[in-house]
Amino acid sequence: MTADTVRWGILATGGIAAAFTADLIDLPDAEVVAVASRSEASAKTFAERFGIPRAYGDWNTLARDEDIDVVYVATPHTAHRTAAGLCLAAGRNVLCEKPFTLNVREAAELVALAREHGRFLMEAMWMYCNPLVRRLKSLVDDGAIGEVRTVQADFGLAGPFPPSHRLRNPELGGGALLDLGVYPVSFAHLLLGEPSDIAARAVLSEEGVDLQTGGLLSWESGALASVHCSIVGGTATSASVTGSKGRIDIPHGFFFPDRFVLHRDGRDPEEFTADPADGPRNSLRHEAAEVMRAVRAGEAESPLVPLDGTLAVMRTLDAIRDRVGVRYPGETPDEDLTAELTPA
Repeated sequence: MTADTVRWGILATGGIAAAFTADLIDLPDAEVVAVASRSEASAKTFAERFGIPRAYGDWNTLARDEDIDVVYVATPHTAHRTAAGLCLAAGRNVLCEKPFTLNVREAAELVALAREHGRFLMEAMWMYCNPLVRRLKSLVDDGAIGEVRTVQADFGLAGPFPPSHRLRNPELGGGALLDLGVYPVSFAHLLLGEPSDIAARAVLSEEGVDLQTGGLLSWESGALASVHCSIVGGTATSASVTGSKGRIDIPHGFFFPDRFVLHRDGRDPEEFTADPADGPRNSLRHEAAEVMRAVRAGEAESPLVPLDGTLAVMRTLDAIRDRVGVRYPGETPDEDLTAELTPA
């Protein structure tokens, strides 16, 4: 790493890896120097597509490449613990896709490994790095709508997805909650912290994954959050935050919004819109920029996506899965998924 350039390695070659790499190479202070896949042919095809100089047919070689400052882990989440763990143990800093891991046990192991080796680690929760979402949080934190009373957020895809699809495959951590529900849950955590109690219901597939899940989260303050996710119905992906003195509505795409509306008691509504200078609303550049800022500064984690917050979200996801009866291969029937919730 130089004062101007952070060198990246990409681990995996799927759709999200391609989207991230396309945004990354547009940043003037980022350089993608290597890509790895379990298939050398896949790695070479990806490298040729994006002009990446080195392509590896295994993860270990990428993890040991000392020319890499940060590895972006974009495997299916069932492999996050293994892939990110290899890189951290080899001395690489890591940005790991969401959901961070399959469960909080794996997440805690990665956090411990990063701290043991003094490496930077961050979940790729790009919503937290989005400038307009950060503006919304700032308004809420500054009391623009008073004390937060309720949060609502939903994310659903219409499907239908066949049983062979990864979203229906227990071996790949399938279901609506981990792939989509992580966004509504993370949005509630962003504004209220970790809940003190959780109730949930779900409709399960024949394979045992959740087709749609609804959760009601509650806090000692009296605040409530209603979160919903689905792979059998397309939702508005809307969100709202209601406080004692007003409300903020995100009408669509709450995790990468182009606008939101602030309603304050006794005032006309105010619309806040995304700055065109920040790039396309679906850009992943903001999380990449935050990683590079933190790594240059010698920080072990990002204040925008702190590791304790990531662990808290994983505890909530585990608790919801426990309530609705979703277990994945490798999780024993008697394994405790409900790590004690910390009242916010």
